[in-house]
Amino acid sequence: MFADTVTIYVESGKGGDGCVSFRREKFIPRGGPNGGDGGRGGDVLLRADSRMTTLYDFVLRPHFKARSGGPGMGSLMSGEDGPDLVINVPCGTVVWKLGPRPGHNLPSPREFLADLTTHGQTLLVAKGGRGGRGNTTFKSSTNRAPRVAELGEPGQKAVLLLELKLIADVGLAGLPNAGKSTLLSRITAARPKIAPYPFTTIHPNLGVMEFDDATRCTLADIPGLIEGAHRGAGLGHRFLRHIERTKLLVHLIAPPEQPPLDDFEAYRYARELVNRELAQYSATLAAKPQIVCLSKCDLLEPATVEALVRQFREREGVEILPISAQAHTGLERLKSEIQKALRNLTDTESVPSVAVPASSLPASSSTTDDAEQLAGSETGEPTDETWDTDAN
Repeated sequence: MFADTVTIYVESGKGGDGCVSFRREKFIPRGGPNGGDGGRGGDVLLRADSRMTTLYDFVLRPHFKARSGGPGMGSLMSGEDGPDLVINVPCGTVVWKLGPRPGHNLPSPREFLADLTTHGQTLLVAKGGRGGRGNTTFKSSTNRAPRVAELGEPGQKAVLLLELKLIADVGLAGLPNAGKSTLLSRITAARPKIAPYPFTTIHPNLGVMEFDDATRCTLADIPGLIEGAHRGAGLGHRFLRHIERTKLLVHLIAPPEQPPLDDFEAYRYARELVNRELAQYSATLAAKPQIVCLSKCDLLEPATVEALVRQFREREGVEILPISAQAHTGLERLKSEIQKALRNLTDTESVPSVAVPASSLPASSSTTDDAEQLAGSETGEPTDETWDTDAN
């Protein structure tokens, strides 16, 4: 099951209490204080993990608490430090800290903490409490037998909102039932749900496409956009965030459901509707370069396809690629255009306009068990307590 927004509750470990103790040995009448300090409580950290693709694990387990530090003991023995609790999250997770709003039904104010985009990137979200000092710390020339020690500091608590924004190179955009999922299944190994009705896709799908030179890119397919998606209509508003990180958009325009199928205005309206929703949601998203494709060309006559391509070129200044995922036509050219566009973006690091002129267009795992494993340090010794959602 896919989940891209979840609230979790974290609490770091409490510091161990200091010890009140005195040295008592034979022939040592005045041994003095020897109470040790308490151990430090464990921290809670978030770590980006490229093996994870969903936040659904945290729906099953939203509460996390690190272990407390051990209490100090006699003979100047300090308490054991609590191991750090490391929580693995998918790459692309945005972390917000929610503030309290007692007595109100309004949303809690939130503070941006970090955007975890790189594998292994770590964020400290709750610091463990400091251990209390033992009575040895309080001895002095005027107080040689102190009978006081400190309690350990309590751990920090935090309510975190995790939002997942998938990291992909190319995003597939279009109206519902435009053929996005079918295209994804033809050019990648992904197997999304495909059916002849709108909103078959109810959650984002990722696929990896391999080019002839063995290079790869990741494609993201989101639910179809309808008018008013930027205000929350349909499913688009919820999932538009998943194509914010993409470098390139592949915009699919399908034939209308009702005839006539050669009405150019219907195709132009479909393109303008999606572009308008992208712009109203985010100017940055609307500014991404696009490769516009005329999908489901197997439903059209060859003369109609040629006329539509010519009209888009002459009237809109945009070159569109006729493709048919069902008939496997035009897919190799599309893959070539995607590869060229990504290579140009990598080389120039520029952001072209949305309308690409014809002359310039390139030709999980389960977390139901509460087992917590120890992650080894660089020296090979176990130091951190890790919540690994991929390990059972």
